[in-house]
Amino acid sequence: MAAKILANLIIMGSGVMARAVVQAYRQALANASKNGVAQEAVQNAIHKGSKVMTEQEARQILGITEESTWEEVLKKYDILFERNVKNGSFYLQSKVHRAKESLENVYQVKGEGTR
Repeated sequence: MAAKILANLIIMGSGVMARAVVQAYRQALANASKNGVAQEAVQNAIHKGSKVMTEQEARQILGITEESTWEEVLKKYDILFERNVKNGSFYLQSKVHRAKESLENVYQVKGEGTR
């Protein structure tokens, strides 16, 4: 008998707790929409997702200047890419690759060949 009463209390308590959590979540969403926080969060997510590497950032990653030729860019790319293959840093390897991709467009406009 005591076990049955205890089980009923646990079930009723968990139901009350679940309703309270749902109500608190709804209130939090309502507050966020009133303050514009939700819209700001969405705009930040869109901005971060569409962020393109700038030419300056690409040059900093590869360690080159604006006067560098495409051959120098490729040489630095190969060195940095291979170094990160050996050390196992996929993040840095990705940054180096994105930097090269970003600069390909710049050098194509200048008329230098790309590979």
